Amino acid sequence: MKSIRSVYKIGHGPSSSHTVGPYNAALRFAARHPDADAFEVVLYGSLAFTGAGHGTEKAIRSVLPGAVIRTDTRTTDLPHPNTMLFTAFRNGQVLESIRVFSVGGGSVVFEGEPDPEARELYPEKTMTEILDACRSGHCTLQQLIESREDPQLQDYLREVWHAMRAAVERGLRADGILPGGLNLNRKARILFEKRCYNESADVTMNRLIAAYAYAVSEENASENIVVTAPTCGSCGVIPAVFYYMQEDRGFPEDEILEALAVSAIFGNVIRTNASISGAECGCQAEIGSACSMAAAGLAALYGLNLEQIEYAAEIAMEHNLGLTCDPVGGLVQIPCIERNAVAAMRAISAVNLSRFLYETRKISFDMVVDTMYQTGKDMSEKYRETSHGGLAQMYPFSHRD
Repeated sequence: MKSIRSVYKIGHGPSSSHTVGPYNAALRFAARHPDADAFEVVLYGSLAFTGAGHGTEKAIRSVLPGAVIRTDTRTTDLPHPNTMLFTAFRNGQVLESIRVFSVGGGSVVFEGEPDPEARELYPEKTMTEILDACRSGHCTLQQLIESREDPQLQDYLREVWHAMRAAVERGLRADGILPGGLNLNRKARILFEKRCYNESADVTMNRLIAAYAYAVSEENASENIVVTAPTCGSCGVIPAVFYYMQEDRGFPEDEILEALAVSAIFGNVIRTNASISGAECGCQAEIGSACSMAAAGLAALYGLNLEQIEYAAEIAMEHNLGLTCDPVGGLVQIPCIERNAVAAMRAISAVNLSRFLYETRKISFDMVVDTMYQTGKDMSEKYRETSHGGLAQMYPFSHRD
């Protein structure tokens, strides 16, 4: 399994697969052809259907300003739902034409070429194997990760965490209408500032966590800087949980960084054995994964044992199974923003259940990950980030730039 660094990427929203991935693909393709005088990009699959609402063309043209970009919604026999065809020209002659796949979380793979992120650091592939390694080595998950990753991981996680915190804090200060034509008001500041009369501690906690999740997700919808966790569409879940734990519960930053590492290794297992792409497996692969990662990290932050950490992650994923990806207008706003807040609160509930009931569990984390993947493959294409079904069809809206 490769480095957990691959789970967290800092970049512009609103979509890891639709903006961060295509942006990185354009950067790499441009670097291959510095002498090219023209570029053409064809978008297929989910990128063709929802690229306008996700800002795909804008992301590509920020690297290739004069590129001709076309969409192909007819081709269905694709190696991956997020497929692009990049072509470089010089004096009207083709220099290279190659398919590139945006595989989720901002990562891209050029067809027929090795994945540059594919260096294997973990001989283990499943969570069962990872937990067995911890038990045989008499170490925690945090210690296992530290032993496998490079010494700069802590610095990278600190950079990631500061970017997450910055997104929360920008979002809490901002107000106004989100771009894209839905005329959706920002709500994070309202949630943060509007306290109910005689509000209980539990209500306050849920209100603040929701506010933090809204803050990051609204920053993502505004195409500002966020962190894939594991995707842009689910980028509000993990920051919301850990920002609350640091700001409102007083956990120190170094412990938050260790929790982020644990979250990431669970995300890495999901990515390795299933998918984190909404275009491939629906929103269960994005929000379900983020909820699961947040639950695992929070359980580790609380000092729970290996079985409790695994069970928290399993509960969080299991109860997102079948979640469809149906963004209205192809925008990462409805139902995406609200869904981040719900998932953040659900992650905390999963940890509370795991604390007391872990000895009674029947389902392993690996089993629920395999189930999620099979469910995603069985799911109708219209519920996998094409905006052809669900709320995207029920809500009357035509995308406007």
